[in-house]
Amino acid sequence: MEYFAIIIAAIFVNNIVLAQFLGICPFLGVSGKISTAGGMAGAVLFVMTIATIVTYLIYYFILIPFGISYLQTITYILVISALVQMVELILKKVSPPLYQALGIFLPLITTNCAILGVAILTVQKDFNLLQSVVFSVATAIGFGLALIIFAGIREHLDLMGVPKAMRGAPIALLVAGILALAFMGFAGLV
Repeated sequence: MEYFAIIIAAIFVNNIVLAQFLGICPFLGVSGKISTAGGMAGAVLFVMTIATIVTYLIYYFILIPFGISYLQTITYILVISALVQMVELILKKVSPPLYQALGIFLPLITTNCAILGVAILTVQKDFNLLQSVVFSVATAIGFGLALIIFAGIREHLDLMGVPKAMRGAPIALLVAGILALAFMGFAGLV
């Protein structure tokens, strides 16, 4: 039951984008098409999960025993940067169209505060390694869910007769706000 509560809370109740407002940059930047949103969601899932495992091990087996836990944030940023470089190289080789579609937003995963936030939250919530992995995967799924829903709505809006003054960023921000309000309906679920 404990893991189920972590999953439901991370995906719906405390959605990293729509409730905690972390990772807004890729949420707004890569949500123009469902295909690129899916690619970004997969990249974030991979980086967030691996980053959480590596940072957890570094924190509890290096930083704490040596009394240098004050280096937590800079260490986490270095780990996340290295992982993003690895994802970038893999995508460039495996899927060049997706690599081109993600463009500048792929390297921006390095500065995606959602990934750093999850790595720090697992320590603050005093999760064990398995709970941390479950939390990071569920959070990444929540991020992907919000991103794909938002991309689907934006694709649909491109086909609608949106007034000229509301096209682009204004309607996107309005829809994001409504989507965040909709996710508030999950509050109190767990």
